[in-house]
Amino acid sequence: MTKTIIILTLLLIISFKGNTQALIESPRALKTIENIWDLDKANKQGTFKLTPYKPIYVTAARWSNSPNKLPYSENPDYSLTEPVDYNSFEAKFQLSFKTKIAESILFGEGDLWLGYTQIAHWQIYNTDISRAFRELNYEPELILTYPLNLKFAGFTIKMARFSFNHQSNGRDLPRSRSWNRFIFSLAMETKNLQLEISPWFRLPDDEDENPLITSYVGNASITATYKLSKHTFYAIFNNSFKLNDNHGNLQFNYLYPLNENLNLHAQLFTGYGETLIDYNHYQNTIGLGLSLYNW
Repeated sequence: MTKTIIILTLLLIISFKGNTQALIESPRALKTIENIWDLDKANKQGTFKLTPYKPIYVTAARWSNSPNKLPYSENPDYSLTEPVDYNSFEAKFQLSFKTKIAESILFGEGDLWLGYTQIAHWQIYNTDISRAFRELNYEPELILTYPLNLKFAGFTIKMARFSFNHQSNGRDLPRSRSWNRFIFSLAMETKNLQLEISPWFRLPDDEDENPLITSYVGNASITATYKLSKHTFYAIFNNSFKLNDNHGNLQFNYLYPLNENLNLHAQLFTGYGETLIDYNHYQNTIGLGLSLYNW
C-alpha cells in the first residue's frame, strides 16, 4: 500500500504541474505563500494577530489496520509491558494556530512567529476504556520567516523558514514521548501548486524516550498542495532518505467544499509515526471528516 500511494501522489503532482495552464481556476484558489505568511512588506498585518497555521480538521471516523496496542521504545524505561485493547476505529482532530510576535527584523525583511499545533486521537467508540484519548501530541514552535523571490525549475521560491520545534505527548512513564528539532524550510509555488521542502536536525536528548525516531519518522519532509477547480489535494511525505533501511510515512488528503468555509475531508496514511507513541509502529489508516482550514 505504501508504494501504491507514493506512486499515485507523484503521478498526481507531475500531472498537475504539467497541465496547470489548461485548468480553470476556482474562485476558492489556493492562498498564496505571500498571504499566508504576511510577506508583502507594503501590506504588513501587524503583530499578535491569531491566524491558522497547519490544517484544522476533525475526522469522526478513522480506521487503522494495526492499532498500536503495545507501544515500545528502544529505551526499555519507555515500553509498555501489558497491551491495551484499542479499537481500530477512533476519532482524530487537529488544531493549529500562529501569531507574529516581531515584524520587519533581520535587515527589515524577516518576521518572528509563535506557532502551536495539537493533534488528538480519541477512542470515542471504545467504552471498555471509558472513551479515553489514546494520544495527544503538542507541538509549539518558534519560527523565523524571510521572504525570497527566486526562480527554480518553474517554481518561484517565496520564503525561507527557520524554526525551533518541540513535540511531546505530555504523558508519564512509560508512555512519555518527546523530541526537539531545528527545521529549515523552503516554500515555493506555481499557479495551482505549492511545495515546501523541510529538512531538520534533531537536538541531542540525555533522557532519550525515542532513540530511533529519525530512523523511522525521517530527517525531512516534503509537503505538496494542489488545487484543481473545486478539488484540493495535499500530501505530506516524511522520509529518512537512507539507501539502506529506509523508513518514513505518507499522508494524502482530499478536500471538497461544502460551503465557503467547510470542506469534506478524506485522509489516507501509511508508514511509521502517525503519532509520537507510534513513531516505530507501522500502520495504514483511512479517515473521513470535516476540514475548516488548509494550506
